[in-house]
Amino acid sequence: MSWLWAIIVGLVLGLIAKAILPGKQQIPLWLTAVFGILGSVLGNWAATGLGVNDTRGIDWTRHLLQLAGAVVIVAVGDRLWAAVRGGKQRT
Repeated sequence: MSWLWAIIVGLVLGLIAKAILPGKQQIPLWLTAVFGILGSVLGNWAATGLGVNDTRGIDWTRHLLQLAGAVVIVAVGDRLWAAVRGGKQRT
């Protein structure tokens, strides 16, 4: 069940990251979810490094780090996707 939860959280984080970034991103929905999952993993890694990965109550710092990781990975991934696809936009 944890893999299903990771996909859901990754999709939500990826969609929020796409909303935060300026302009229109060209990555498809499935790649948004993958990048959101990777951003979540990156945020968890950073939270563990900072010692804030497991706190009492809601882990706001960890969640913000996950969102920041998703924003970075979606931004970089969108640029790479556009470069690989030749900058073509879907119609």
